[in-house]
Amino acid sequence: MKIASLLSYSLLSLATASAWAAQPTVLRAHIDADIRSTDPGVNRDGGTDAVMLHIVEGLVGNDAKGRAKPLLAESIAVSEDGREYTFTLRDGIKFHNGQTLTADDVLWSWRRFTDPKTGWRCLSDFDGRIRTKVLEVKATDERTVVYTLEQADPLFLDSLARGDCGGTGIVHRDSLNADGSWNRPIGTGPFKFKEWRHREFVSLEKNADYVSRSDTPDGYVGSKRPLVDELRYIVITDPSTAKAALASGAIDVISKFPYSEISEFKDNKQIAVTVAPQLAPTTFPIQTQDKLLSNVKMRQAIAAALDYDQLVEGVTYGQAKPNPSIVPVSSPFYSDVHKQGYTHDLALAKKLLAEAGYKGERIVITTNKRNPVHFDGALIAQAMLQQAGINTDIEVVEWGTQQDRWQKGNYQLMSFSYSARTDASLSYEAIMGPKDTQPRKLWDNPEAQALLEKSMSTDDVAERQKLFDELHVMMLKDVPVLALFNTLSAGAYRTSVKGYSSTLFSNAIYWEVEKDAAAK
Repeated sequence: MKIASLLSYSLLSLATASAWAAQPTVLRAHIDADIRSTDPGVNRDGGTDAVMLHIVEGLVGNDAKGRAKPLLAESIAVSEDGREYTFTLRDGIKFHNGQTLTADDVLWSWRRFTDPKTGWRCLSDFDGRIRTKVLEVKATDERTVVYTLEQADPLFLDSLARGDCGGTGIVHRDSLNADGSWNRPIGTGPFKFKEWRHREFVSLEKNADYVSRSDTPDGYVGSKRPLVDELRYIVITDPSTAKAALASGAIDVISKFPYSEISEFKDNKQIAVTVAPQLAPTTFPIQTQDKLLSNVKMRQAIAAALDYDQLVEGVTYGQAKPNPSIVPVSSPFYSDVHKQGYTHDLALAKKLLAEAGYKGERIVITTNKRNPVHFDGALIAQAMLQQAGINTDIEVVEWGTQQDRWQKGNYQLMSFSYSARTDASLSYEAIMGPKDTQPRKLWDNPEAQALLEKSMSTDDVAERQKLFDELHVMMLKDVPVLALFNTLSAGAYRTSVKGYSSTLFSNAIYWEVEKDAAAK
């Protein structure tokens, strides 16, 4: 009887263990605002990009150092004149609906992206309005796609790979409804789109048939195995609530953790932290078309009124150092010239204000509370500006509203961060251009624009360095934006999660990340 009882107990334990093991593993990742859409590179922001790049992939992607390399492409051949790019697709790649990727799918996706009705964020980067003009895209066979450019562009692949362009992700045509409207993303990535409950969560499921391009993790182009059954992005807009959810185990990862609280978890055995410098800059954009701020001396007064060491120390709790350049410190083009910035000088600020004819008019700093750095930066800047006699108010808006204001150029002064750019030319391109056709641009200077275009048309390192140095000096003089520091990726995660780390990208990466089966 005793032996029978033991046998029954053992069988029950095995059955329970088997049932437990069969339960899906769910990785719950925090996201601090709801995504804007599921259409990659269209209605987007940084958080939306982070989600979509787990679902869709493009011909190229960025490696762990930010360099553009083949992704859906097996190989890339460039003509001698630099105008023709021939992409050979990897064999046997499947969409999430089981259909095989072909050159015709690439062509269809490109035509959709470049249809003005789609509203692709990066259309102006490829139709000649900014620099590159793609004259023709054709499929020469089932696995070969040829892009022909109007003129050589050494940054063509970098532009295709950009996260804010949705990685120029290839989707299956069944992503659209019968009437041609957008339905849901059917891509080739390591995770499939499953469900989106607005303001609650976005759920992705494991693509069990995913095949990585290589066996070694390497940013967006290496091993990208989905190691959990479900990746669920939980929307929690309040940082304190997110922190409590992490501590309780309701979520597993916070990819954007407040700098002020990094040290708090150093001795917590259940939670680990990870910090890495990004390619992305944190800035104060200035609206140069504003009646008051169109006066360059007014902008120079603002620049002189800020104590950058104190400001950056305050908002990052000593985690970052000031960078007065739009070029990231990790860039090979970050020279001693780019270390030159503005000097905190209240006397100079007051002198410039008098020369500008300033009469105490109010300047509004637009910010949000989604990102504590933006809000804290606005508060500290307000105090410093008021010390110089500059009358300022802070306008706190929702993140989506701030994005819309930035897109439309509807602000005076803003506390804002840009997405990561992988080349110095692209860092400048993010802020430069004609405001009449691109209101989001900050610096509309034809002479500077000519230097930028030269940097984009040559691969001579010495020549490019000279051009970037000239641009930095000109930017300091014109003051269209105040570059503060390179944003940090500061994350916190429960120790039941294995393989997660912050990267130089502003987007969190969750492939090659697993979770203990017992940690439900």
